[in-house]
Amino acid sequence: MDRQPSLRLDPNTGFLADPNGQRVCALLESGGHQALFVGGCVRNAVLGAPASDVDIATDAHPDEVMTLAKAHGVRAVPTGIEHGTVTLVLNNVPFEVTTFRRDVATDGRRAVVAFSDRMEDDARRRDFTMNALYADRHGQLYDPVGGLPDAQARRVRFIDDPVQRIQEDYLRILRFFRFGAWYADATLGWDADALSAIAQTLDGLRSLSAERVGAEMIKLLAAPDPVPAVAVMARTGVLRTLLPGADPTLLGPVVHLEGAAPLDPVTRLATLGGQGVAERLRLSRRQQKQLDMTRTLAGTTRGLRALGQVGGDAAAGAAVLRAAMTNTPLPGGWRDDIAVGARATFPVTAADLPTLDGPALGQRLKALKQDWLASDLSLTKTQLLDG
Repeated sequence: MDRQPSLRLDPNTGFLADPNGQRVCALLESGGHQALFVGGCVRNAVLGAPASDVDIATDAHPDEVMTLAKAHGVRAVPTGIEHGTVTLVLNNVPFEVTTFRRDVATDGRRAVVAFSDRMEDDARRRDFTMNALYADRHGQLYDPVGGLPDAQARRVRFIDDPVQRIQEDYLRILRFFRFGAWYADATLGWDADALSAIAQTLDGLRSLSAERVGAEMIKLLAAPDPVPAVAVMARTGVLRTLLPGADPTLLGPVVHLEGAAPLDPVTRLATLGGQGVAERLRLSRRQQKQLDMTRTLAGTTRGLRALGQVGGDAAAGAAVLRAAMTNTPLPGGWRDDIAVGARATFPVTAADLPTLDGPALGQRLKALKQDWLASDLSLTKTQLLDG
């Protein structure tokens, strides 16, 4: 293994300090096997970011992992055993333990893999150098592909040949931009070799399932500032390939207007526009409803309290998008106004209209509520009934 003795993580790092993770590693080592934390948790520790999922890689085969777990009284779940993954559960905390693997064949969407006893094989089938960092339970780092300098510099770079990495799984195009949005140093610019490879492999995006593309887009748009990444996606043709008609022009103003409390990624998605977005990204019904509502309400002149009353999850996004579209600032306390509107109760009830019933009653209540919304909820019961 590519051992670098001078490079060691702080043992108080979250996942290293967890006795459950320590026990999983010790369990594997008791059988004479390697046990290495890998991927996001190690990368984020180097970056000083909170740990993501804690994954463990090993040279033990799945059946050996299952046998060792049983011998130590640890629950083992064969969650992806055909792909080398066994989930060990300690004190209700799950740990995915995956055997080192190497690719045998790929088709741009999935890979046929074989088990390996070498960390180096496992590292070279990963996507970016910063994601191929490993650490043992003592915090000793292993860097088989030179990812540590990239992680320290916040540089997103494909392992070896970018075209080959992308052709193994075309979703890596989107992952490149997602990781760039979350982790890259924007002052460094974007890796030229990666952008060249993406330009050569754009058509491969069409082979991906809508679910996979949608999940990546939502994760990308959830970044603190996805604007640079989406802008480069537009320049390279990625955005129009995935979302024909999408335009990132309003995303920057929306992110600026959000201020210190970023809105959710569906709101940001609404700013892009595009054709058939819900279908192309296979959004959930809730997401699709929020997307449509955000766009619809952004095109109205309703006051902020009225937006809160009718908009639900879409109200804040609609207010921000409308401000970006009209190039107008949001007033101070705008979020509070929306919250007040969301809590408000329409002051008129059927009992206030005793002379009406049936369809006439419903129509009158509906008309009065429209008047109330048009006043930004300022009209009282008396004013509504006397109007």
